[in-house]
Amino acid sequence: MNEFPLPGGVGVSHLRAYDWAAEDGVCGGSPHVHLACTEAYVVTGGRGAVQTLSVGGYAETPLEAGVIAWFAPGTVHRMVQEDGLRVTVLMQNSGLPEAGDAVFTFPPDVLADTAAYAEAAALPKTDHAARRRRDLAVRGYLPLRDALRDGDPEPLRTFHRAAVALVAPKVAEWVPRWRAGALKAAELTGAHLEALADGDGSHLDRSGVRVATPSDPDGFGMCGRRAAYDIPLDQEGLP
Repeated sequence: MNEFPLPGGVGVSHLRAYDWAAEDGVCGGSPHVHLACTEAYVVTGGRGAVQTLSVGGYAETPLEAGVIAWFAPGTVHRMVQEDGLRVTVLMQNSGLPEAGDAVFTFPPDVLADTAAYAEAAALPKTDHAARRRRDLAVRGYLPLRDALRDGDPEPLRTFHRAAVALVAPKVAEWVPRWRAGALKAAELTGAHLEALADGDGSHLDRSGVRVATPSDPDGFGMCGRRAAYDIPLDQEGLP
């Protein structure tokens, strides 16, 4: 499902973090990484945290209303629920995460088997399936976290290599999405600037308000119950 393409090809969705306890006693979502997209959390209510893994180490960032936290490609992130945590997610390159840019921290044997990974990562339709997927991701995540706590980034780098190998065959399919989304939005801004420099404001005739409501207000996301938006684009790539 595509997220609502806001200006610049950004996607938006709303999340209510899962409150199921994992094997380490922490309530929250499925740890995962993005290979090409930066993601941001705009916290709108409740309290929680985001645990992150990078080659620089392990961190846990508190989340409460008013906080914005974002993470670049390669940052493993796990949303932690404490008390009614709710966030609005802003995602670079809308559509790419759904196309495979997001990779779960499943154990190495699952990551090495394309069919096994696809089966484990499939979009869940029930709480039980969502929890099973989350628990499998946590099982692969904990050794990565523990290694970083011990000052060893090599297991994370090994995970990065496995994730790249898993998605490499899909990248050719991502390029048209990027060209039709973020790149087209940037090019359209360039065209508007050139037109304005020439005194041409004809594009202003297409002004107006666009409104969208969630296409699935209570779906299953990687980190929690997810309300996603889907809206068609016009011929110029505008919502």
